[in-house]
Amino acid sequence: MPSYAPLDVAGELLDLLRDTTTEPRPDTQLEALSLAVAADLPVLLWGEPGIGKTAALTQLAESLDLPLTTVIASVHEPSDFSGLPVIGDDPAVQGVPMAPPDWAVRLVRAGRGLLFLDELSTAPPAVQAALLRLVLERRIGALRLPPGVRIVAAANPRSSAADGWELSPPLANRFVHLQWTHDHEVVVRGLGGTWPRATLPRLDPERLTGAVDLARRAVCGLLTTRPTLVHRLPSGESGRGGPWPSPRSWDMTLRLIAFATAAGSSREVLSLLVRGSVGDGPGLELLAGLDRMELPDPEELLADPAGAALPERGDLRQAALDGVVEAVRRRPERSRWDAAWTLLVRALETGAPDLVVVPATALAALRRAEWDVPEAIERLAGAVDLSRRADRATARAVAAAEAGR
Repeated sequence: MPSYAPLDVAGELLDLLRDTTTEPRPDTQLEALSLAVAADLPVLLWGEPGIGKTAALTQLAESLDLPLTTVIASVHEPSDFSGLPVIGDDPAVQGVPMAPPDWAVRLVRAGRGLLFLDELSTAPPAVQAALLRLVLERRIGALRLPPGVRIVAAANPRSSAADGWELSPPLANRFVHLQWTHDHEVVVRGLGGTWPRATLPRLDPERLTGAVDLARRAVCGLLTTRPTLVHRLPSGESGRGGPWPSPRSWDMTLRLIAFATAAGSSREVLSLLVRGSVGDGPGLELLAGLDRMELPDPEELLADPAGAALPERGDLRQAALDGVVEAVRRRPERSRWDAAWTLLVRALETGAPDLVVVPATALAALRRAEWDVPEAIERLAGAVDLSRRADRATARAVAAAEAGR
């Protein structure tokens, strides 16, 4: 019987534990991270310790076949990022070059890679200041990182960071901020040996021009009507250490919208990216503007109500129907009124019945005395009546509950 050294057996067991596989699986935050990396924007992952930020970056680097370079920001000096002065033979003539650290030299030689700046929130202010040029200009001392290098950082909230600091506003404004959380099912399946696979979303070449046009119209349209959002530095220290609107972060947002649109990403992914660039308030305003831009033209719906394609999302469908009623109100004609009823019937057949109640009531109020009641109204009457009875039943239940308190 062969003899084994104790550590050899332990090594075999460790190899078995490390033997895991990956599978394609929808993961909103992983897709958002991959899109931001594809867009060549610095990303900052916020999450509690042990949540899996480092593991996600390791898996992403493997999936993209990029060498991963990890730098713990909090254990470095400012000179490690700005460069160390190297005095030559004649500094008065030649100057004093700033020598970069060895990890930067390796990245330049490789020409590509994923630079992971870990524990960013525990880096003191002097180190954060030295990181500004690295994150924005990709410069370390006399070296400039090649275009094939992507930058991702990770940080713990100040409440859970060891000797944590708030990020300085200039450094925070250079990142796309993503809140990293764990998914119970992903963790359980991963511990069973199968983790989700991180892949770069496929950009559709046919969508590129339209994606850029949409992104520019969305961002420029919002900032034209809301000029105060161009630059708004939060008043609180914690807010300044997160995403906030500035010309720089709006440029990042524009790029992310174009990439998400070209990739056909979901609204959830786009929401994470937009709010992670300019903050929740401005981000939600921009997303609402995008929704309005995607609404179908009411006149086109009235021109072919039987074949009209209505939005699938309930709120967008409601807005589209309200727009049709408003179009009839602005130009009330018998043919347009009838077409609107036909469209409401189509909405009833293809979506939630309660969405037609308000538009149907408003449309009925536009009827002229000489207009006959269309047959379509009979098909809608049941849905309207049922919705009203449900509303009355809900009101009675609420009143009874309040009376019993």
